Amino acid sequence: MDLGINGKVFMVAGASSGLGYAIARKLAEEGGKVSIASRSQENIATAAATISEETAAEIRGYVFDARDANSINRWVEDTQNDFGQIDGLVINAGGPSPGFFEEFDDQAWQSAFELTLLSAVRLIRGALPALKVNGGSILTLTSSAVKEPIDILVMSNVMRSGVNSLVKSLSDDLAGDNVRINNLIPGLINTDRIDALNLFLAKRADSSPEKVRQSAEAAIPMGRYGEPEEFANAAAFLLSDQASYITGTTMVVDGGKMKSV
Repeated sequence: MDLGINGKVFMVAGASSGLGYAIARKLAEEGGKVSIASRSQENIATAAATISEETAAEIRGYVFDARDANSINRWVEDTQNDFGQIDGLVINAGGPSPGFFEEFDDQAWQSAFELTLLSAVRLIRGALPALKVNGGSILTLTSSAVKEPIDILVMSNVMRSGVNSLVKSLSDDLAGDNVRINNLIPGLINTDRIDALNLFLAKRADSSPEKVRQSAEAAIPMGRYGEPEEFANAAAFLLSDQASYITGTTMVVDGGKMKSV
C-alpha cells in the first residue's frame, strides 16, 4: 500500500528510542522527511544518523524538553525553517512515574501534568498554523490506561485520559481545516519503558522481571509482546492519506489484550 507520505514533513517527539524512534524510522522508509526531537543531544543525533543511513531519508534531530514551552516552540520554528512545512505531528513523551495515589505530592502531579497533558496542548498549538496550510494529521501516543485504568499508574491514568479527551474535542474543531487528530494506544510492546515497569512491579512483588513478563504474556491472546515496528506500522497509517476519513478515534495495538469494548 502506498501511504502517500512521500515528501511530507513529520515531527516526531521522543524519537531517540522506543516507539517514537520506530515511528520516525517507518515514516522515513516511506519517503517522509522527519524532524525528531528528545532531551539528549547525543541520543537524538545518533538516532537521526542511524535512520538517515538506513533509509537515505532527509531527517534532522533537535533537542527539546516536553515540559518547557519555549523549547517546544523553538522545535516547531526550527522545523518550519529547515523543512519549509509541517504535514504531521506525533505527540510522545515518557510517562509519569509509576506508583499509587498516596505516594505523590503536588509537585509530582504538576510534573506529570506538564510532561503528559500540557506538552500535548503546547505541541498542537505550536504546530497547528503550519498544519492548517495544506491539511495534516496529528497523532498522540497514549496508553491503555485511558480505557482500563492501571493500578500502579494513577498519574498516567489521569493525565492520559485528559489527552484522550483533548483529541476528541479537537477532532470536530479541526476537521474544517482538513486536519485530522487521533490517539494510538500501545499494549505491551518491547521497549525500555515496559522493561522499567516490569522491574518496578517485580520489586514490589518480590519477584523477577522475567516472571512479571511471563505472567503478562499469558494474559495476551497472541501470547507475546508486540514489536515497536508493528506499532509504527499503525502509526504511519493513521498519519497517512490512506486514513483520510479517520479522525477523533482511538486505535489499539495490543495483541488483543484489552477487554473493554
